[in-house]
Amino acid sequence: MPYSRLSVRIWDVPTRLFHWALAACVIGAYVCVKLGGLYMDWHVRLGLAALGLVMFRIVWGFIGPRHARFANFVRGPRAVLAYLRGGAVKGGHNPLGALSVLAMLLAFGVQAASGLFVTDDIMVQGPLYGRVDESASSFLAWLHHSNEWIMIALVALHVAAIAWYALVRRQRLVRAMITGDMPAGQLADDAQPSEDGPAVWLRGLVLALCVAGLVWWIQSLETAASMSY
Repeated sequence: MPYSRLSVRIWDVPTRLFHWALAACVIGAYVCVKLGGLYMDWHVRLGLAALGLVMFRIVWGFIGPRHARFANFVRGPRAVLAYLRGGAVKGGHNPLGALSVLAMLLAFGVQAASGLFVTDDIMVQGPLYGRVDESASSFLAWLHHSNEWIMIALVALHVAAIAWYALVRRQRLVRAMITGDMPAGQLADDAQPSEDGPAVWLRGLVLALCVAGLVWWIQSLETAASMSY
């Protein structure tokens, strides 16, 4: 049930699937690059999947349900200060957490996009390597490697924030991202449930298929790029 007196549906199914899929791709890509060797092929595949997921979330932030939309949770400095002073949230990301969401989408997006143009100079390269000159590829390779530390820092802050909410504020954010529901007592009195159901799932599926097609097309450019040089 999306809404009851005890809980409020906050996270729709597509948003939850995106969250856990991106987490799996980021962790998997990091492990693969550290293992190296033949695992680098999986690093590229997971990077492409992460790119598709970031593109999905950006579009979903405009066409998704209430609490998935950027307009619903991205706020200015006043809202952030009000929240830090103890203000309640109407559902979804709080104003401070919204900054974290934007930062991670930017960092993961930059990482996945830059990886399209770099090579390990051994046996693996991004599908668009060869579409740019050597100087551009070198800069993107530097960006790809340097941005890794930014991502690690953001993930560490994200995990620390979840732990702080669980231990101090007694808010189980992980459970909410699994079930989609948050206790009504932890939200503002006028908090509204997010839309979730077959219509939302179909919209998410259509968007996912479109993004998957775009990523497949990007990957298909690898052969064309290698033949042009």
